[in-house]
Amino acid sequence: MKQFRFTGLLFSVSLVFLLTSCGGGSNEKTATTDSAAAADSAAKAAAAAKAVSTIVTTPQNMVIVTHKVANYAKWLMAYEGHDSARLASGLHNYVIGRGLQDSNMVMVALKIDDTAKAKAFSKNPGMKKDMQKAGVVGQTMISIFTATWQDTMTIDSKLRSRATFAVKDWDVFVKVFQDGKQERMDNGITDRVVGHELDDTKKVSVVTAITDTAKAFAYYKSDALKKRRVAGGVIGEPARLIFRIVKRY
Repeated sequence: MKQFRFTGLLFSVSLVFLLTSCGGGSNEKTATTDSAAAADSAAKAAAAAKAVSTIVTTPQNMVIVTHKVANYAKWLMAYEGHDSARLASGLHNYVIGRGLQDSNMVMVALKIDDTAKAKAFSKNPGMKKDMQKAGVVGQTMISIFTATWQDTMTIDSKLRSRATFAVKDWDVFVKVFQDGKQERMDNGITDRVVGHELDDTKKVSVVTAITDTAKAFAYYKSDALKKRRVAGGVIGEPARLIFRIVKRY
């Protein structure tokens, strides 16, 4: 009788152990499955984030205005006070920059809805009078420009270089310029906008961000850049404005 009770007790203990072990295995499998699912979701999210490109290749027409002002604060107030007139001509505020060496040298970039209206606006005598009232001094340079490539990625540096120059052939220039991307990055320069005049592909404009001033300024004077210009068919010495972005719209 005692032996039977002992055997029954042993059987009960074994059964409890077996059930407990099976339950633990189920929990482990569930935990493993959850971990795998979480890892898979994280991997998909990372891949999706990587897939979002900041490069824009759809052509964007812009007006670029560069001039010197007597007083920046006064000019800005007058400029923004005439926003309705620009909107009526299909012009949208985009960026304002101030010269690095001369902070009263101002560069304004506006996006264009209608190029015909933009051309008419740029030649309007009334606009010139308004600019004079706002304190614009000296010569005003107006360029109607087509951005063919842009990188819209947000970066820390607000320092920019805008180089304008003539080339022998647009397609040749673009190929050589693209090949030099890593060389520019190694010298503290990051590409931002590349394009040409609306009606002349041989008049080029390039905007880059400067992330290391010492390297970038040395590169501008280097033989490596001179060779790349020659290979790209650049004519003469580029006109360069170093400016800092002070306002985005």
